[in-house]
Amino acid sequence: MNRKKEPTRPLPAGPRPTGPRAFGGRLTGPLAVAALTALTVAGCSSGSSSSSSTATTPGASSSSSAQPAGGNQLQDAYQKVIADVLPSVVQITTATGLGSGIVYDNKGDIVTNAHVVGTATTFTVTLANSTKALDATLVASYPDSDLAVIKLTSPPSALKPAVFGDSAKVELGQITLAMGSPLGLSSSVTQGIVSATGRTVSEPQGGGSPGATIGNMVQTSAAINPGNSGGALVNLNSQVIGINTLAATEPEANGAAAPGIGFAIPASTITSIADQLIKDGKVTNSGRAALGVTARTYFDQNFRPAGAVVVAVSAGGPAASAGLQPGDVITKVGDATVDSLNGLTSALASLTPGTTTTVGYTRDGQAKTADVTLGTLETP
Repeated sequence: MNRKKEPTRPLPAGPRPTGPRAFGGRLTGPLAVAALTALTVAGCSSGSSSSSSTATTPGASSSSSAQPAGGNQLQDAYQKVIADVLPSVVQITTATGLGSGIVYDNKGDIVTNAHVVGTATTFTVTLANSTKALDATLVASYPDSDLAVIKLTSPPSALKPAVFGDSAKVELGQITLAMGSPLGLSSSVTQGIVSATGRTVSEPQGGGSPGATIGNMVQTSAAINPGNSGGALVNLNSQVIGINTLAATEPEANGAAAPGIGFAIPASTITSIADQLIKDGKVTNSGRAALGVTARTYFDQNFRPAGAVVVAVSAGGPAASAGLQPGDVITKVGDATVDSLNGLTSALASLTPGTTTTVGYTRDGQAKTADVTLGTLETP
């Protein structure tokens, strides 16, 4: 029986981290990564490109190797950024895989993704343009923001910390360079632009992923492949504007790569979390918004997810102060529709503690709203 093929439509799936696993000394294939939405690709082909003829005046010669001045300037800018920043990007190897990291200070602290660290406490670090393996140990990890800090046991004197940029100045269309160790190819660089800002992305649990929901991520078209996780996303001012964390694949193409869609944790989140991990060994201020409730996914009479039902309310917390009670079913936070616990987490991840937002909910079948001043997510 012939079935009508359904058109491509958005899927509520989030990408996974890009760190590969090592097996028998060899890298396995990339982890499956689901995009925020289903993607379609059309009209893509490989082949030689056509070239147009260049008019010349009599007696003048033309050279196919000549480049416009603007092209030379851009190339020079790329090479300067690479010379400035690549020495600050390292390869991190654990017993089960590898990833990348960024030198954070001259004391040997290196910031990376929590999913690169995993459950390991000891690491081997290789600096850019070096083959010497350096030992490192875990400082602390914060899976809720997929960030961690490790520290070199004997940091070399020539260690070069990276410079972190201002997240508020990251704009659509800015040129970016992604640096790291994709597929174990250390000190690799790809280029693209900032494709979007303010993305909220949820990582599914498993495969080395802590299942974090991360807000305000930078989307980039620079290629991010397995092993790039923990590496640097850099602007043309030689500033790190993010940590490469996620790449996307096409859900309807059996997990095939979706080129040009990658996500990086913004610099402001990196520096805030890293400073706390280095100073206190833990995160004391998550910077993440919270309602002050314990909730679970609510299912309607047709067993479809239809909101987040409040199980408990923290005394004196934001929700309690706004009048929310156990049994209320949250269906909206601000402009975001909430159809599950994950939906509630994603909606809050894009908001800031201290701001006031409208929460839509139902109580005894009656639709209600409340203005809630958000608190800060507590940390373990």
